[in-house]
Amino acid sequence: MQGLMMSMPLTITSILRHARRNHPQVEVVSVTADNPRHRTTVGECLQRSAQLAHALQAQGVKEGDRIATLAWNDYRHFETYYGVSCMGAVLHTINPRLHPEQLAYILNHAEDQWLLLDPAFMPLLAAVKDKVPELKGAIVLCEQEDLPDAPEGVALYSYEAFIEGQPVEYDWPELDENAASSLCYTSGTTGHPKGVLYSHRSTVLHAIAAAQKDVLCLGATDCVLPVVPMFHVNAWSIPYVAPMVGAKLVFPGPKMGDGETLHDLINDEGVTMALGVPTVWLGLLNYLEANGKTLEGLERMGVGGSACPTSLMRKYSENYGVEVIHAWGMTEMSPIGTVNTLRPGMEDLPESEYWTMRAKQGRTVFPVEMSIFDDDGNELPWDGKAYGALKVRGPWVVSGYYQRPEVDAVDRRGWFDTGDVATIDSAGFMQITDRTKDVIKSGGEWISSIELENVAMSHPDVAEAAVIAAAHPKWDERPLLIVVRKPGQQVGSDELLAHFDGKVAKWWTPDAVEFVDELPHGATGKVQKMALRERFADFKFSA
Repeated sequence: MQGLMMSMPLTITSILRHARRNHPQVEVVSVTADNPRHRTTVGECLQRSAQLAHALQAQGVKEGDRIATLAWNDYRHFETYYGVSCMGAVLHTINPRLHPEQLAYILNHAEDQWLLLDPAFMPLLAAVKDKVPELKGAIVLCEQEDLPDAPEGVALYSYEAFIEGQPVEYDWPELDENAASSLCYTSGTTGHPKGVLYSHRSTVLHAIAAAQKDVLCLGATDCVLPVVPMFHVNAWSIPYVAPMVGAKLVFPGPKMGDGETLHDLINDEGVTMALGVPTVWLGLLNYLEANGKTLEGLERMGVGGSACPTSLMRKYSENYGVEVIHAWGMTEMSPIGTVNTLRPGMEDLPESEYWTMRAKQGRTVFPVEMSIFDDDGNELPWDGKAYGALKVRGPWVVSGYYQRPEVDAVDRRGWFDTGDVATIDSAGFMQITDRTKDVIKSGGEWISSIELENVAMSHPDVAEAAVIAAAHPKWDERPLLIVVRKPGQQVGSDELLAHFDGKVAKWWTPDAVEFVDELPHGATGKVQKMALRERFADFKFSA
């Protein structure tokens, strides 16, 4: 017997309609190249999304066509999230810090028809224009008077001129909820990047789950600052969640790594929650400490993308009253998989146990399933001791890669291997111990580079740290600690290595320290360990 309930398709268009009807006056604030503090509303943005859809349709764009973006977090990029997907096309957000060869590969592999880009990325367009024959034109996210000169052979428009005069209403098609809505490519650290093709259904389910109290806990009284890039896995769903619940949006534009700008936006605009990677919050913390600044009204800080040092979490909590919430996910998961919100009574744990718990990546978000497996595929116990390959499955987890049938995304039981090594405790809290490719195997035993980095970061003179494996004649591999000192500090190797005493097993302690001026970071703020391994490829420990 079937239930007697309406069957309504879960589409991004349903979020658009809900937001226009219920939250049209909610403010959207952006830092852009042409305006340090642009102000508009959700209603006005979604009207302009309709204008964009009309303009693209006039250029022959149809359902299923891929439309690419190379853009920062701002209101124009936000408008593409709805104008493109809701007309039935596929929004393809691209990392603007890719090498031109990778960019050309991605544009061609996705068969993108049009490219919308920030003026700052015109050199990238010039570099790839002769390598992307299927691209029909480019739309620069600017006013007509700010339109740069077009590279030879490229049809170039300003965004404002492109949508000008188009109707602010659009007869949005009734889309299949399983239709593709957006596309994001993995980083491609090994081989070519792989495309993850999200559906309307997966996106809406993810947004509904993300708004929950034990996830991002967002509502109409919140003001959200997504520092996590909109070109990176849909900015952790904030462009969908905020208009769905009526939260104010504050976009940092090209200033997402600038501590002063982030501080001013948080205080001036009444930001209650901000989201980004640890390096962003480390930069903000350095600005606050150096200038004696405070954070007014900021309640929560979501952090993901890489492990967050406990020392960073404690400083925000103890010095600024901001709760740092650890989360974990990946492009193939839309991206949220776990969030570290505590169970009842955990706030009363002894201090050391409390921060040990807060450093974990957290509990699964329903309806995602998660477990760990040994090398033979056997499921391991949730006891906080066993560690193994972390696998997931669920309605917003990838089932296959775009136009890559030769790549098996899931195993025969439907599990996706995340590439992470993890433990899960009896309360369901997962902790990443390493990436499979980053784990250090010394004398046949595993050492967690993440745990060593957290210890190093707890030293008061360390600004940033990374640990990689280096060749050793006896133990095969040993940990090499790479450190960026805080300005004006001269901490030495012996002092740093002594700092590990009593914090990790003696044989885990790194064998050497290398000091550098800076660590290499990707576009999302993650430390690029592959670049470090290449730089220190000739480093060898003595026996």
